[in-house]
This record gives sequence, C-alpha cells and structure tokens, in this order.
Amino acid sequence: MQTIFTVRTVVLLALIFSGLARAEYRELDAIVAVVEDDVVLASELLERLEMVREQFKENNAALPPNDILLSQIMERLVIESLQVQEADRRGVTVDDETLTRAVSSFAEQNKLSLEQFAQRLAQDGRNYAEFREQIRKEMLMQRLQRAVVNRRIAISEKDIEDLLNSPYYKELLSDEFRVGHILLAVEPNASEETIKTAEDAAIEIVKELRNGADFAQMAVSRSAGSHALEGGDLGWRKAAGLPTLFAEYVIQMEVGDVSPPISSGSGLHIVKLLEQRGAGVQKQQQSLLRHILVQPSEIRTEEETEKLIWEIYRRIESGEDFAELAIEFSEDPGSALSGGDLGWTAGDEFVPSFRTAMVATAVGTMSEPFRSQYGWHVLEVQERREQDMSLEARRDMALQILHGRRFEEELEKWLKEIRDEAFVELRMTNG
Repeated sequence: MQTIFTVRTVVLLALIFSGLARAEYRELDAIVAVVEDDVVLASELLERLEMVREQFKENNAALPPNDILLSQIMERLVIESLQVQEADRRGVTVDDETLTRAVSSFAEQNKLSLEQFAQRLAQDGRNYAEFREQIRKEMLMQRLQRAVVNRRIAISEKDIEDLLNSPYYKELLSDEFRVGHILLAVEPNASEETIKTAEDAAIEIVKELRNGADFAQMAVSRSAGSHALEGGDLGWRKAAGLPTLFAEYVIQMEVGDVSPPISSGSGLHIVKLLEQRGAGVQKQQQSLLRHILVQPSEIRTEEETEKLIWEIYRRIESGEDFAELAIEFSEDPGSALSGGDLGWTAGDEFVPSFRTAMVATAVGTMSEPFRSQYGWHVLEVQERREQDMSLEARRDMALQILHGRRFEEELEKWLKEIRDEAFVELRMTNG
C-alpha cells in the first residue's frame, strides 16, 4: 500500500527525536495509522516511545535504532486498537462504576478529590476523559483475552495422561528455564522465494547471535513475536510450560546456546537459553494463597503503583474484604475474578520474591506489599497442609500447566488472526 507521509507527521517525528515538550507537539498531532474504524495518533506513538525508553533505561539495556523501535511500538498500538474494537463488537464492557472506582484510586493516592484530580491532569496537559479511557482500554483487553482465548482451549483426558507420563512433568519438578524468542513471520501460502529469504535471514541471525550479538536488541529489531518489545524474553518457565514447538530443544541446551531456526506454520523461530535454575528440593508443604497484583503502566508510575498497593493493604487491615478488593483492583487476569485465589501451591511456579514472601507469611495473615518483576503484590496465606501428590492433585497440576501453555499459544494465534484479517493503513515509514 502506498505510504501517506504528511508534512505534519514529519514535523511531529522531528519533535520526537528532538525531545521537545508535550505541549509543543500536541498542536501538531497527526494520524499515523488507520486501524479498521479507529486511528493511531502520533501523540500516542510518542507517549509509548517514552515509556519503552524508560523501561530500557531501568533495565540498563541498549536501545535499538529509533526507526526500528517506532515500528515495533506502532505494531503494538495497532494490535491494542484491534482488541479494543473487538471487545466492542463482542459486547465486552467495563461499566462506569467500576471505571470510576479505578480512577478514584488514583485521586486518593494523591490525596485529591476526583474534581481536584481532573484539574491536576489539566495542569499537566492531560485530559481527564482521555485518562479514564486509557484505564478502560487496559481493562477491556484483559477481559477480552480471557473471554476469547479460554473458549479456544480444549484439554482432553488423553492430554492430561500424556503430560503426566512425559519427561516434561519430571522437568516441571526440577529445573526452570528463562528463554529468549525471536519469530520471523512467514505466511502459510508464501512463495518458495519468500520462504528461502526468511530462512537465509534466520540463519544469519543465528550466526550473529552465536558470535555475541545482543539478543534483546535483535528481538526488538527483527522479531514479530508478541514479546519483541521485552527483548524476546519469555520469562522463567518449567519445561512443561514452554511452547511445545521448542521445548525439546530448550531442555537439551546449555545456558547461552542459540537454537537453529525452527519452522512452524507461523514462520521461523529462534530461541536462546538465557538462564537455567534448579527448583530445589520438593516442598512438603502447600499453602492456600490469594493475592492482589497492581502494575506500573503508561498511565501509572512506579511511585503511584506502590502507593496504591499500600492503600489496598491498609484497607484490608481495616476490615475490608480481600476478595472484593482483588476483584476491583488486581491486574492478574488468572486470579482477579476469583477474588485473587491462587489455590493450593508449593510455590515452585512463582518467582523467587513471591515464594520468599509466601514462606515468610504466617497462616491467617497477610504479607506487607512487596515488588516482583510483575509489579506490586500483597498476598494472604489462608491455610497450610502437607503436600498431596495423589493422582487427583497431580492431575489438577497437569491441567493447570496445559491450560497455561495453551492460553499463550492460542493468544498468539488469535492476535495474528485479527491482525491479518484487519484493514491497517500505516501513514509513516522508517525511510
């Protein structure tokens, strides 16, 4: 499609790279993409760019070139727009009362009424109505993903039996793997020439990575995967929680190894084993947990997030219901709607900071708020018991593993489907 690169967009991008104040570019705002019945504005692109730059700075990671970073951010904004529009078509909503409670929490953190909070936003050059809609958007996407993807997941008795009898189940109780992932997308009906070009590119990427190229930068600049902006980092996973496509490769790799290109229906995959750790001695105790998670975002700073979790903590201490506050505030899509319930667990599936807090918290009490790589948590240990590895407990664990693995696989497929089927007109290029 012919690119439409307006003069106003050129001026705006000049402002992006010169770092001028938000007040100076608002008047020059322009449409940088048309996404079905929606548009992406240059101001949205810039705000997300600033957020991603800050994340890279916090992680002491080198940024890729600006044109590549902008391209990745643009794709993320397109995918988000498609999800919000799909939520509207499917009738997925966030009612005004729930939204107002969420916005009120921001005002309370700053010891302001809603009216005072709106005035403060205006002083900072931000629109109160737009702020509300940003929060609604995040909540809509979470609800939509749960509603759509869960219906696409089917787990049979044979699937459970196969996992229980597989080497992956043993790996689940032993080591964890932190994996980097790069996807070079290839359409299923691509020509032989296109496939060959992608294969050559994948081989060259593997060569560069094995010669010491930075994996995170390569993922941001080359990957079409949903974790590209996170440097391709899939996080810590047990073997059974790795995507089936490359699980067998990972468990045979040494830390630092890069796989050869792995072909699938969506393209060519390259994985690197970033880290590996042992899960330690199997726990003989299980804890019945529930938790509340709040996360920093482009509309909530780290400081505001910490204030919010402490406010929630104090409200629970004052007698408010933990489950009700989890439903209202928690941003963990897997547990929020069930009042933060995580069920019985030995803690092996959690990150170290969460496991440490779980072990240190007495039965019937809450932990103080603590930080993990996912955000700020408060957890409650409701009960403890001797670990039950009966067939029923093992089958429940297998079911949870399969669901978690397939949720991510189906989410990737669904996001690709809605992207491929959508009308998207990009009004800027890297050139």
